[in-house]
This record gives sequence, C-alpha cells and structure tokens, in this order.
Amino acid sequence: MCLAVPGRVVAVGERDGTSMADVDFGGVRKEVCLQYIPDAAVGEYVIVHVGFAIQRLDERSALETLAAFARMGLLAEELDGRDPAAPRPGTTEEAI
Repeated sequence: MCLAVPGRVVAVGERDGTSMADVDFGGVRKEVCLQYIPDAAVGEYVIVHVGFAIQRLDERSALETLAAFARMGLLAEELDGRDPAAPRPGTTEEAI
C-alpha cells in the first residue's frame, strides 16, 4: 500500500535542475521532489506520495495524521519500519 505521508522539510536544494528537499518523517529522512510545490520552505510540513511533495499541511494536522497512521500500523511499511509519531531518540517529545 502507498500512503501520502506528512513530513517536515529540513533542507531544500536542486538536483539536475529540479527542486528537491530532505524531508523528516519523525527521524526517517528521505529525499523528496518539490516539482509540484517548488516554493516549499524549510520548517513547513508537506504531504509526500511516491517521492513527490504534493501539498502543504499545518503542523498539528501533520502530527495528528502521523499518530493515526501509527495507531493503524501503517507507517512501518511506508517508512522502513520506523514510526515517525514516536519520540525521536534524544528528545522528550511525546506522540500525540
């Protein structure tokens, strides 16, 4: 199953003339294409589907969605077994 998963943009740049970003899904970072929202900025949350950022999302909605996916057990399959709604190592954040 392929989900559209929210993540936080941590870096933006360009590769081969295409806007790209490093997106953090609660500790799992993936390179994502910004072709559909090339003006996405560091710190913003985006919804990512099959490697493309397809929409912006506010932080609260992003965290709620990640927590819901985690409760349903859908995130491990999508993000290499890591749960982005779980606290990150070295932090005191709690999942919503």
